Amino acid sequence: MQPPLPQPTRDNAPFYEAALRGELRLQRCADCGRFRHYPRPLCPHCLSREHTWELASGYGEVYTWTIVRGPTLPAFEAQLPYNVVDVRLDEGVHFVSQILDCPAEEIRAGLRVRAVFAPPVDGIALVKFVRA
Repeated sequence: MQPPLPQPTRDNAPFYEAALRGELRLQRCADCGRFRHYPRPLCPHCLSREHTWELASGYGEVYTWTIVRGPTLPAFEAQLPYNVVDVRLDEGVHFVSQILDCPAEEIRAGLRVRAVFAPPVDGIALVKFVRA
């Protein structure tokens, strides 16, 4: 069973289109200049509706993490155990994903990571991380 994939919407479609090209793009408020992630129609800082899609560095550090050992949804059972990390990107936003190349016992707060892109499945390329 394949894990569920995100569904592009009007707000996040440019994010997924960029990921298919191997680019990590984030919304940036055109008024206050702050980055935001997850993609959404309003800036959470100044409530502006104006934004651009900026190329991000793809680098950040682990802010926090967990190791999922079970129970879990049936679609994820084949991946057990797996990590879920909250990465604070250098642009200042948090991004929840996985580290692909790091044993659970080596994950720690402050670990430098960089974004990589999983091979597309059904037209969706997921952003993952590896040690920088």
